[in-house]
Amino acid sequence: MTLNCVVVDDSAIQRLSIVKLIENHPSLNLIAEYNSALETKNGLNTHKVDLIFLDIEMPVLNGFELLDVLNNKPQIIFVTGKTEYAFKAFNYDATDYLHKPITKERFNTAVEKAVEQHKLKLDFNETEGEHIFVKSNLKKRKVYIKDIKWIEALGDYVKLVTEETSLVVLSTMKAFEHELPEGKFLRIHKSYIVNLDKVDRFNSKNVEVGTYEIPLSRNKKTQLVDALNNI
Repeated sequence: MTLNCVVVDDSAIQRLSIVKLIENHPSLNLIAEYNSALETKNGLNTHKVDLIFLDIEMPVLNGFELLDVLNNKPQIIFVTGKTEYAFKAFNYDATDYLHKPITKERFNTAVEKAVEQHKLKLDFNETEGEHIFVKSNLKKRKVYIKDIKWIEALGDYVKLVTEETSLVVLSTMKAFEHELPEGKFLRIHKSYIVNLDKVDRFNSKNVEVGTYEIPLSRNKKTQLVDALNNI
């Protein structure tokens, strides 16, 4: 099992030390390294990440503040030169807390924890049903993939429409699209992502999900036909 990870630290020297440890670990795949929390926030919109090695003290936006603005957080291993943040770090459900300078043995122990938690999450999803967590009205909510009907753009937010309710989540469409399992959803319009299992009918202009008609972009029809044939 390999975890996709990123390193976030404003010190190039500290990033390099973590990167070397990652590159020598068989269970880790380095996706990117960032020198600021703001850069990380933008990068996570384009990459699927399982684990972040995160510094705390950074300019403009610190590590905790970065986590506060992420809708769907990967596992976090804090990497810092100070011990006084340890208690707060575990309030953020951190997988581990590494104090600089980091030894190879201590690093490997933290990674083992992350791999084990990832396995547990996969096993849990298989037994309970695939799901995601979203933050709506300041609360974390579990949403089962099979219950999602479509996602609609609302400016700086998206509306998640399920079988039972609708939830408004602070996210871009592009970022939310990366949280969804591949092959099960398709962006059929600049403002709509649809669950392919929920599509009842479609024509050149609309996709029908139950009694609702969702606009279909002209250049997405062929992609929709291919996607429906492959589910």
